[in-house]
Amino acid sequence: MFGLGAAQGYVILVLTIAALAIEVFAFIHALRTRPDAFVAAGKRTKNFWLAVTGVAALLGFVSLGNLGIFTILGVVAAGVYLADVRPAVETVQGRGTGSHQGPYGPW
Repeated sequence: MFGLGAAQGYVILVLTIAALAIEVFAFIHALRTRPDAFVAAGKRTKNFWLAVTGVAALLGFVSLGNLGIFTILGVVAAGVYLADVRPAVETVQGRGTGSHQGPYGPW
């Protein structure tokens, strides 16, 4: 019989897999970005962000299926990278939107 506890277990498993995917994406992006782009964007070094996103991915893998503090820490670390560092280094590398780009094009 399929109970509420089993449904909650599946939801937590899906959430932790999604968190792991975000953390791995952040690590791969940091790995593929040029080292000088981090410094030019005014962020920490590439090695620092590789360590942060790598530990985040490791925490996500270790806590797979368990929605606890380690999962939250990993998602927060990857989220900081993806929301703050990634757009800055993309702009430095010429792949991001410029300062006069809106959601529908230049303004």
